Amino acid sequence: MSSVIEQKQSVVEEIAGKLKESQSTIVVDYRGLDVAEVTELRQQLREAGIDFKVYKNTMVRRATEQTELTGIDEQLAGPTAIAFGYDDVVAPAKILNEFAKKHEALELKAGIIEGKVVSLDEVKALAELPSQEALLSMLANVLQAPIRGLAIGLKAVADKNEEESAS
Repeated sequence: MSSVIEQKQSVVEEIAGKLKESQSTIVVDYRGLDVAEVTELRQQLREAGIDFKVYKNTMVRRATEQTELTGIDEQLAGPTAIAFGYDDVVAPAKILNEFAKKHEALELKAGIIEGKVVSLDEVKALAELPSQEALLSMLANVLQAPIRGLAIGLKAVADKNEEESAS
């Protein structure tokens, strides 16, 4: 009997560790997805370096108690899967949200972003953010704008001086 308890404690510690390590954690209800759809979702998440696991809700509740993230407990009902994103905060929300748009059976419930429990609306808002590359590109354009303006102004002055000296 004690080996069963030890196994459960090990699962709770595993979940607690993942909750602490992950940048973003998204809780979903996968009821209604067939095996092929779940396999497709797991593959998309794996390619992005996201851990996707199904745990018993009671084990997750015990782990959230250890990590003081009990605000998500009310979402732990029915078949629940959890996506743990370790590198990119946006990737799990973005992939799951896009998949949910194509497969209505997948329902996003809530999330934990950088150690803070967030609502479904906040998860969806995060999913709508541009990718990190797109954000860096936008930043580069904003930083280049003043330099570009200066270069255009200097060229206009040089062209004007050139026209005056040619006259």
